[in-house]
Amino acid sequence: MGLSILTQKIEAARAAGRTALIPFLPGGYPDQTRFWEEMEGLDTSGADIIEIGVPFSDPVADGPVVEEASLACLEHGISLQWILDGLKSRPTRFQAAIVLMGYYNPFLQYGLEAFASDAAEAGVSGCIIPDLPLEESAPLREALAKKGLALVYLVGLNTEPERLDLYARHAAGFVYFVSVLGTTGVRELLPEEIAGRLKVAKERLGLPIALGFGLKSPDQLKALGGLADAAVFGSALISHVKSGRPAAEFMARWQGA
Repeated sequence: MGLSILTQKIEAARAAGRTALIPFLPGGYPDQTRFWEEMEGLDTSGADIIEIGVPFSDPVADGPVVEEASLACLEHGISLQWILDGLKSRPTRFQAAIVLMGYYNPFLQYGLEAFASDAAEAGVSGCIIPDLPLEESAPLREALAKKGLALVYLVGLNTEPERLDLYARHAAGFVYFVSVLGTTGVRELLPEEIAGRLKVAKERLGLPIALGFGLKSPDQLKALGGLADAAVFGSALISHVKSGRPAAEFMARWQGA
């Protein structure tokens, strides 16, 4: 597989002197119509990559804000199929690259080869699966790679350098660095050791590093001195959208981060 569009998007942002922006919004949130409106708002207000969350009944890595939103989407009938069908009906609408983030079961039930084919047709560039261990990821990774899609891996504060080397052999697109030991959700302060861990990850992985789980404001990025190539934010954005305000308004505060 050639250079992933995900890598290209982040490298283009870095070349422009800024951190790439990766907002996360659960599929179908806050409702089936407004979701696509907010997607357009994210796209036109500076998102380089947009993560669409695939709702799941047992979101073990998600904090209360994302979990509540995800369960609400399930109650409204949102599924992986609904997301793919919606993307297929908008084949040229988004300039940002699209990544699906969700738990393995819906993808497995869909059928890995069928999913990879439909995702490629829908304009998806990659997937993030928090509950899929590296050692069990080959079937999905290979199915995605056949269609030019990337399986984005997660690493964190407790990932040892030797294991980072294992990820480096298979990683594509970018690597998602989990900023805290725990679930998603905004935090006032990031762990003190994060800068040192980011340096090691950048040296070992050879791909752009996206920092997520806990980001609330651009000031948190500035304190890291450019070590993060991209910023992922979900809980703060979801809370903003839930209050009735547009996603584009939220994005404005991150411009130039």
